[in-house]
Amino acid sequence: MVSSWQVRQAASVVLQGGVIAYPTEAVWGLGCDPFDELAVERLLALKSRPMHKGLILVADSIHQFDFLLEDLPEIWQDRVASTWPGPTTWLVPHQDRLPKWITGEHNSVAIRVSDHPLVRELCALTGPIVSTSANPAGRPSARTRLRVEQYFPRQLDKVLNGKLGGRKNPSLIRDLISGDVVRPS
Repeated sequence: MVSSWQVRQAASVVLQGGVIAYPTEAVWGLGCDPFDELAVERLLALKSRPMHKGLILVADSIHQFDFLLEDLPEIWQDRVASTWPGPTTWLVPHQDRLPKWITGEHNSVAIRVSDHPLVRELCALTGPIVSTSANPAGRPSARTRLRVEQYFPRQLDKVLNGKLGGRKNPSLIRDLISGDVVRPS
């Protein structure tokens, strides 16, 4: 069992500009403060992921994304709210409210409210964080802490111990405007 102290310690690392690994619903994730350019650049370098691809943000509640959702049509807000917390990531217009190192070359940003208790507890302390699979580009997603440590030996500021959420696949990604599935689950 993961203690609240360990979650607070991981949150402190994130808020101080660190990069962490943590268990999510299906795979281990890498995370950092999305508004800290140096932390995001470091995370992208660890993964060998180009910035233009953009990143997913995860939160503990829909309210952490109010700054992105508040101006959208109510029908779109209802569409998002009906799937959260849960395994659906939505591509929503970012309206230039997020930095380019998060959105990449896109007019939308991928956001999700997790139903994993550890992720929710972490995000309750930090606000939304980056959520990308804990693996170098082109390698399988890490499904164990050991694999995370093999992929990134002594390169992470904190590995938050815990169990995966039991899902077999990463979240479904849907485009909010069109409703199209961009990545099946």
